[in-house]
Amino acid sequence: MTRLLPRYVAIATIAATALLASACSSPAPEPTTAPTKTAEVKPSVAPEATPTATADAGADPTCETIISSTTVADFESLGWTSLSDPFSVGGVDLDGGVQCIWGDFSTASDHVQIFGWAPITDAEAKKAQDALEGEGWRVEESADGVYVTESADTVQTPDDQGYGLTYLFGEGWVKYADTKQGIILIEWPQS
Repeated sequence: MTRLLPRYVAIATIAATALLASACSSPAPEPTTAPTKTAEVKPSVAPEATPTATADAGADPTCETIISSTTVADFESLGWTSLSDPFSVGGVDLDGGVQCIWGDFSTASDHVQIFGWAPITDAEAKKAQDALEGEGWRVEESADGVYVTESADTVQTPDDQGYGLTYLFGEGWVKYADTKQGIILIEWPQS
């Protein structure tokens, strides 16, 4: 697994503990505001080209540039922000990449979206894929590249096709999302 995943598990555990403690210590308050909006990004077909933030040639990927500016605007309209970490996959740290988690960090919630992108060599890709497969992740080859997704036995939030955390290895790059369907939202590198 990646070094990033334990951070998200810790955030979710802290949030759940805080919610449980507050639920046990006081009566439920009367609702005074509308429910919090959450983003559910489940594209059923390949998206049309959307305007993206302009990136300088050779610029490093960021949480705001690896996905479209429209998606970033949608997240921000919900009050979401992003946390970023260096990209690591299967014990391989990849320079020049970024892993991001988008969510509303002002409140305890498990409603988040995860995206990542990094350049990768063939040797690094093989090492990462072998490590993930050794941990029980499934490997599927396709015309898009090699998908490596968490085991169906451990997936907690699957997409419509049953996929959870997923990497897509292409020629010289790797993408990462919390679902296989989420991979199509990653639009880096931008032209």
